[in-house]
Order: sequence, then structure tokens, then C-alpha cells
Amino acid sequence: MKLFLPKQHGAWAMLIIPFWLGVINGGYLWQHIPFFIGWLLLYLATYPMLLLFKKKRIPFYTKWTLIYIVPALLLLGIPLAARPSLFYFGLLMMPFFMINAYYTSKNQDRAFMNDISAIFAFSIAGLASNYLTQGSMTATAIIFTFTTSVLFFIGCTFYVKSMIREKKNAKFKWISWSYHFVLILAWFIGGFWIAALAFIPSLLRAILFYGKKLSPKQIGIYEIINSGLFFIIIAIQIFLQK
Repeated sequence: MKLFLPKQHGAWAMLIIPFWLGVINGGYLWQHIPFFIGWLLLYLATYPMLLLFKKKRIPFYTKWTLIYIVPALLLLGIPLAARPSLFYFGLLMMPFFMINAYYTSKNQDRAFMNDISAIFAFSIAGLASNYLTQGSMTATAIIFTFTTSVLFFIGCTFYVKSMIREKKNAKFKWISWSYHFVLILAWFIGGFWIAALAFIPSLLRAILFYGKKLSPKQIGIYEIINSGLFFIIIAIQIFLQK
């Protein structure tokens, strides 16, 4: 049986990076393994679940929702048993899921606010993985797990749109470039120069690649590299903050 998988390849970075930054910040527990696998399966389940709101191929999407969500809930029950208050992070994600459901029902999956909503939901998972270990929220977790992830992936959204859907929109180009530049400047002014370095590759690729004839596959490959650099540098920042 061929797996039914999401087509939004950029979402995989959002699935992985915030979660493991949270682990790095809070500390590793063995429960993080079933937590991550459960989180992965829950993400896979939300894809057909959201497509149900289009009211097409309902039996097919229902089947794949159940295939993913049943083992997801079983695995997520393991960290939840260790830290029952993790349940509240799930509640925090619900409004963002409903926003995604709304845009899906309107066939506006690529709407900017739909992307922003997904970014916030994925980044909350980083807070949850940190909370599993520490049982509390620290400033380091909020700044270097949640905030950096949100800001980074919003920048990715600006960049990808400037390369594909808005590639002929000069105004959008300047919005993307300005966003990345101000972001780096703000981190430097705040005294977090390592965090600032994590966003420099994003600024460079936003400027240097703009207008170049890159295929979606090439854009995706470069984004994997950029995401890897971001993860490594922010991980270093977290270690130095401890």
C-alpha cells in the first residue's frame, strides 16, 4: 500500500526543527522518541483530516486520517502519562488547526495567513518538547525554541513566495529583503549575535537567488541546507545560554 503523504515539503523542516530545539534546550528523555514519532504521525493525520473539509473523497481521507491518528494518539499517550499538563499545548494548537481548516475549506491552502497559522502550531511543539523535561517554560525556551522558529519560517514563507507565486511582484521582493535584514539587526541589537548569524544565510539566499530560474526542487534543496544551518547555529546559541 502506497502511503498518502503531504505535498508541502517545507513542512518537514517545521516538523523537525522546533521539536528538537526544544529537546536541546530542555534536555533529552527517552519519552521524546515516542513523542516525536507520535507528533510525526499526528502531522501525517492532519493532512487528510484537513482535506476532509473540502468535502471530496471523504471515505479515502477518513481512512488515511484513522491510519495515522490511531497510532499517533497511542504514542503521544506515553509523554502525556509522564507529564499530563502537556495536554494544554494541544489546546494551544487547536485555534491554528481551525484556521488551517477554514482556508482548506475555501481552497486557499497557499494563503499567507494559512502558512503563518501552521508555523505557530509547529513552533508550539518545540515548547512542548522542552516542557516534557523541565515542567516549566523558561525565557530561553520561549526565545530560542519558539520565537526563532516562528521568525525563521515566516522568512522562509516570504522567500518562497518571492521566488514562485510573487516572483513578478517587486514590492513583495522588498518586503522579503527588509524582513530578513531587520530581523538580523534586531538580534544584533538585542545582544544575541549568534542568533543573528543563524538568519544571515536566509538574507543572502533571499537576495542572491531572487530572479534566478530555480525549479521548485532546487528551491527546496537550498531550503534544506538553509534550515540545517539555522538549526545548528541556534543549537549553539542554546548551549551557550545554559
